[in-house]
This record gives sequence, C-alpha cells and structure tokens, in this order.
Amino acid sequence: MVRRLTVLLSIIFLFSGVALAAEFSADTIMTSKGHTNTGKAFFGKNRFRIDMLSPQNMTVITRIDKKVIWNIMQNKKMYMEMPYDAMKNKPMLEEKMEGEVERKQVGTETIDGHPTKKYLVTRKSGGMQHQVYSWWATDINFPIKTAAIDASWTQEYKNIKFGAQSDSLFEVPAGYTKFQMPSGTNSNINRP
Repeated sequence: MVRRLTVLLSIIFLFSGVALAAEFSADTIMTSKGHTNTGKAFFGKNRFRIDMLSPQNMTVITRIDKKVIWNIMQNKKMYMEMPYDAMKNKPMLEEKMEGEVERKQVGTETIDGHPTKKYLVTRKSGGMQHQVYSWWATDINFPIKTAAIDASWTQEYKNIKFGAQSDSLFEVPAGYTKFQMPSGTNSNINRP
C-alpha cells in the first residue's frame, strides 16, 4: 500500500510544475504494476487536487499559493501536511516536467478526442536518469497521458470539463485532524 502511494505521489509531482491557463476537472486513471487507481482531478490557478477513489479513498491537494501539499485520508478524517518547495517545483511556462533534460517528439495520436504530440522525455532525479512517454494535448496545452517506457505505470486524464472550480475543493475539510509522522521513523501512512 505504501509503495503504491509513493508511486502515485511521484506521478502527481511530475506535473506540479505545469502552469495551467484554464481551470478544469477530469477523471484520472493511474496504473502501476497491475493495480489501477481511479479518481477525479481538479485544476485551478496555482492549485490542484487529485481524489483517488479506488482502491482507497484519499485526496492530495497542492496549494502553490500557500506553498503546501495536503495528503487527506478520508476514511480516518485526518490529513498530513508537507511543504511545497517553490524552488524545486516552480511553475513552468512550457510542457516541461520536473528535472527534464531532453524531449524528443516520437509521434502524434488522438487521446480521448484531443490531438496530442507524443514525446520521449528524459528526466534527472536523485542523480539518476529516467525516461517516460508524454502525450501533450495541443488543444488544451496539458499532458493528457504519461507512461513509463517499460509500461510499468501509466497516468491518464479523461472526460476533461472546463470551468471554474470551487474554492472549497482546495481546502482541508472541516473537522479533520492534522497527523504528523514522528521524525526519524519509518511510519506506516495508514496508522491511526
């Protein structure tokens, strides 16, 4: 469970630097090593939210404006707070991913009705290089799909609907308790 959460958060953070011109919501599907996570994504100016509906009920809210990321555990009515590093995750004006060192177009495709340019992207992270495929939707200027080149994981947005997103989507729900993992320990995220 913790491993899948780590992969999920890594995929989400790949796009924390994408500057968005429009507000919208979308269905999201993430697969990793045979497991599928479905949910909803909400994007607003300087903030976004991912609700994972299965296999667990969890929400990640990134508030660039407040320099914070909240991991909300719906079933436990708890949340964890992490700092948003503005220098590491600064918004980009192009379709670049965090740590990107090279981008090469390898084709074009239509995904969920959106014309895309398919890229092979090389990223540097923790002193290592990683490659992913990224399908950049040219009509909405957004990475509509991303996948590991070995197909070990994919992340895709579908049913994109443009429009203003409610401010309440980007706040910790009332009545939730802040949870802090003890420093220096390798605590399980599902611990009450």
